[in-house]
Amino acid sequence: MNIHRLIFVYITGMIIGMGSAQAEPTVYIPLGSGNQVIAVDAATDRITATITGIDNPHGLVATPDGEYLVAGSLNETPLATGQQADTPNSKLFLIHPGHGHVMLTIPVSGWTHHQAITPDGRFVLSTHATRGYVSVVDLQSNQVVKTVNTGTAPNYSVVTPDGKRAFVTNSGNGTVSEIDVATWTVIRTLEGGPGPEHMVLSGDGSRLFITNPKAGKVSAVSIRTGKVVAAWQIGDNVHGLDIADDGKTLFVSSKQGDKLLALDTDTGKVVHEISLAPAPYHLNTIHGTGKVYVSSRKAPKIWVIDQNTLTVLGEINLPAGEGHQMAIVQ
Repeated sequence: MNIHRLIFVYITGMIIGMGSAQAEPTVYIPLGSGNQVIAVDAATDRITATITGIDNPHGLVATPDGEYLVAGSLNETPLATGQQADTPNSKLFLIHPGHGHVMLTIPVSGWTHHQAITPDGRFVLSTHATRGYVSVVDLQSNQVVKTVNTGTAPNYSVVTPDGKRAFVTNSGNGTVSEIDVATWTVIRTLEGGPGPEHMVLSGDGSRLFITNPKAGKVSAVSIRTGKVVAAWQIGDNVHGLDIADDGKTLFVSSKQGDKLLALDTDTGKVVHEISLAPAPYHLNTIHGTGKVYVSSRKAPKIWVIDQNTLTVLGEINLPAGEGHQMAIVQ
């Protein structure tokens, strides 16, 4: 092989290697009482950036291109006597992760629990449990353009991949609200099981999987019929929930039971279970990496878990606080 061929092979290898490295996701994690958001390189499981100045962030979403993050806050200013319930007393934080700072804040009414974003990256939905509605922020104007009344204590929301529908769990009345995104109106009410909270769509889009923490269950809801079609007993105070790369295996954390499960939703059988302490909390499948990130409610760390075996691959030590709703940029 001549020198020119060697140089060509070397440069080609470098380009391929760089492309592979760039394909690894970045995971953004809000740290709640730590008042910051961190960025983690999913290839190395190392913290690569810290963004401060965010008040008690819990919900977090990223635009699909990774250009912006939107964090909700669990903090709110108490309303003065005579102020209307819709008076803005909390805020969302628009973050530019590339620059590492908060660009601006968006006033909202009531603290924000969880968030979702439409596939085109334009609209952010935030659940406001004390107000009984979801706020919709248009990222073109950076303003709330709609509030959608759902039910008692809305908790979690997901948007379908085609961007046409959103679903919101109402933990106070055991329902799920289906929202038409084109009109921002509730068009149907589905069952959610007792006290529904976290939620994820099945891989084929036919079912919603929903945690029922007080009952210690996960429920499967048919989107076609709006009925609970299956329920699986998991353990005390189930919390985190996400779906594996296969579109059918659920990862579920039992916070009080100190365990993590992998559940086959076709058979209803637990395929793997491990002890994980203390208090496994929020979790996210890091698609394409073979990993699941699981936070602890009682310790400042993230467990890195193998999807196939639930083996603990390592831990990410957090600078402060606790990990909540993660946002992943591929």
